[in-house]
Amino acid sequence: MLANSIFLGIAGPWQIAVVVILILLLFGGKKIPELMRGLGSGIKEFKDATKEPNKDETNSSIEKKQE
Repeated sequence: MLANSIFLGIAGPWQIAVVVILILLLFGGKKIPELMRGLGSGIKEFKDATKEPNKDETNSSIEKKQE
């Protein structure tokens, strides 16, 4: 049963607890909010970039049509 959970990528409560403890030990309590803030802003920028059409591509296609 343990082999199935490893191959499926299912993390149990003990695995999650170990990962959280390791992160706390590596980065400390003060650095984690900064890391999460950076991660959140990166995700927001990625979502915004995927929603907007690429301005360079639209400008070049308009220029080609004008010629």
